[in-house]
Amino acid sequence: MPLTFPPFDLTRLLRTVFDPAPGERIGVLIDLPDPREVRDLAFLQDMDRKVQRKAYEVIVRGLREKTMADLGLTGGDLFAYRTTGGSNLDLPDEAWTPDGRQVSLERDVYPAYKLLLAITDYSATAPLTASAKLHGFRGATLHGLNDIILGTGLAVDYVEVSAQAETLRLALTRADWFEIDYEVLGRKLTLRLVIDGQEAQKSHGLCRERKPDVANLPAGEVYFVPPGAEGQFPLPYEDGTIGIMTVAGGRIVDAEFLSGDPATVEAHKARLAADPVTGEIGELGFGTQELPWAWHDIQDEKILGTVHVATGRSDHLGGALTPDKFTDRGHATHDDILFAPHKTPDIAVPEVRMRRDGQTVVTHANYQPAPYLLQALGRPAAH
Repeated sequence: MPLTFPPFDLTRLLRTVFDPAPGERIGVLIDLPDPREVRDLAFLQDMDRKVQRKAYEVIVRGLREKTMADLGLTGGDLFAYRTTGGSNLDLPDEAWTPDGRQVSLERDVYPAYKLLLAITDYSATAPLTASAKLHGFRGATLHGLNDIILGTGLAVDYVEVSAQAETLRLALTRADWFEIDYEVLGRKLTLRLVIDGQEAQKSHGLCRERKPDVANLPAGEVYFVPPGAEGQFPLPYEDGTIGIMTVAGGRIVDAEFLSGDPATVEAHKARLAADPVTGEIGELGFGTQELPWAWHDIQDEKILGTVHVATGRSDHLGGALTPDKFTDRGHATHDDILFAPHKTPDIAVPEVRMRRDGQTVVTHANYQPAPYLLQALGRPAAH
């Protein structure tokens, strides 16, 4: 049967995610190549600002027209900062308002708001999480927002999402290691990610406790920050090139050209040589939700059956790799590498295995949950 979802309801989403207290002040952040385009809402005339237009037309207007009154919130203010150009890079401090004022995020925005929503082209989860700890706000990042995400991944009941994520977290936590098998263009590769009994974490969409926290929406994954990794995996680059990454000691130590443009792989090798921690494996994640493909990783990595690894910055996930440990803070991205049938059609993932409690079990097969996970969810195994 096709998946069905209730209509998107901003009030319901914020009530479920935050359980906000009356009087809390809420603000919205967007990114723009020239943040002064926010003046008089000029960016709304630019058809290329799709995410930012959604931020205003659906979120800001929704807050002002109904949701703030429903929840007893104040504010509803919009701020624009300059696009960072990379996932989870530190945000610039300068921001602009629709009335043309320049403000400081650190002095004027973060301390003045209890709730912040970042609706941007590039993920701001890591820097906002760090700032939330300093200033005490709660927030959510919704980069890449589109109509599919609004109608599906943000229309779900996050209490139910949280419960299913917890079920799968318990099924995967405290593993010794995971192994991911890959098949790509005639090559067979395996990446082993060492977990060493680490407690699994979950991105589940609930940010209801009155303490600094930032949710990543849509949510729905179980993840680890692996203390070690060894083996090989394929890396699909944005231009369609595919390289083979060799991993040792928890980070990429070599990149081999497989298909596409050799110059793309050589440029990556040069970056690794100049700043080796850019190749550190910073995350292993498994999707936990049943959603349609949105063609944006923010939702697609949360879909049950998918697996992703990430390189780079990991402090927002509980890891130790902070921007100051990179040769250049401008390299301190957190880059998810999603393996999913629509995203990486040339890359098969025939099996993911977990070692735990002296046993090795298959958790995923061909981008589907294996019987082990289906049993944890109380579902019959697929035939």
